[in-house]
Amino acid sequence: MFIQTESTPNPATLKFLPGQRVLAAGTADFPSDAAAQASPLARRIFGAGGVTGVFLGPDFVTVTKSDADDWTSIKPGILGAIMEHFQSGQPAIEGDAGTVGHAAGTAGEDEAIVSQIKELLDTRVRPAVAQDGGDITFHGFDRGVVYLHMQGACAGCPSSTMTLKMGIENLLRHYIPEVMEVRPVGL
Repeated sequence: MFIQTESTPNPATLKFLPGQRVLAAGTADFPSDAAAQASPLARRIFGAGGVTGVFLGPDFVTVTKSDADDWTSIKPGILGAIMEHFQSGQPAIEGDAGTVGHAAGTAGEDEAIVSQIKELLDTRVRPAVAQDGGDITFHGFDRGVVYLHMQGACAGCPSSTMTLKMGIENLLRHYIPEVMEVRPVGL
């Protein structure tokens, strides 16, 4: 098994490409070892040491390291954990624990706007962000402000504010005049 790695805009995060399906659908975010109990793959990666977050995508694994560690010392252990997992035949995640998606929209006058926001996120934003090893999901819409949750390589990325303001906000404002601003939320 050959696992490729790619850098991401976040220097504390690497994207690992095992060359096979990781999740059948959606994504899963494990911001801590304690949160990873439903994922045999994430548990193995946290067990390699120096890891502060694991994010699973359809065909990639994004790993965030601690500030105290460097990639040259922890990358071999992470590669070994990923390889060991795929050779074990276990699922990456048990059940649907940890899978993430958009928050439910609001009913009423904003329902059509929320539907448009989610559609644009799914068709234009999320595929591009997945290329960098992350995901962005809809969290809410209130009085012209769209709240988005950033995960994987996007969480804590130095360029994430620029991505939100210059990229996503401009895109949403262009297509949906009711959108005035985009803000990140942490869960």
